[in-house]
Amino acid sequence: MSEAQTALFSYDDGRGAVDLAREAVDLFVNNGQRKQPGSMRDAFYNRAGVFIRLQATQGRGRLRGCAGTVQSTERVGHTIIEAAIQAASTDSCGSELEAAELSSTAFSVCIVTDVIPTDDPATDLEVGTHGLAVQKGRQSGWLYPTVPVENGWSEFEYLDRTCRKAGLSPTAWEKDDVDVLLFRSQVFEERTPNGSIKELTF
Repeated sequence: MSEAQTALFSYDDGRGAVDLAREAVDLFVNNGQRKQPGSMRDAFYNRAGVFIRLQATQGRGRLRGCAGTVQSTERVGHTIIEAAIQAASTDSCGSELEAAELSSTAFSVCIVTDVIPTDDPATDLEVGTHGLAVQKGRQSGWLYPTVPVENGWSEFEYLDRTCRKAGLSPTAWEKDDVDVLLFRSQVFEERTPNGSIKELTF
């Protein structure tokens, strides 16, 4: 059963979301300042979860930062800014993003459109359809819906790896004290750093 649903973003809204994330990171990395949302598109006043991924395009193309939340009481515009800054400023992917990396880092924004709690994730989870989040107390982890598709994972691999990201045992999703949330989403990502945007809907 769905817990939350928001209006879908148009392509222009999605492009604006990626631009907002990049502007927030640029201002924070270069000037140490937090961007103020100001006037926003109508869709940005919705309240929904948001995830941000920063992907290096040079060398091995490793993940340079990721942050976000599957559910939020804040407006999408504010959540994008906070998640983008967190993705760039935390060391979860090895080190903080530096200003020199901005021109070779591709930005991706995932807007959560529907959240689905499940007591039977092995049955309900569909690779290519759902994003995934797990939580136990203060430990939590999530993975984009694109990740298992890109890596050819099965539903079980997807569940195991998301648990590992949360710092839990791979099969923790089978335990009653672990919350598993599936989510539907729209993903807007740069084809190349600061380049054109492609949209993926899950």
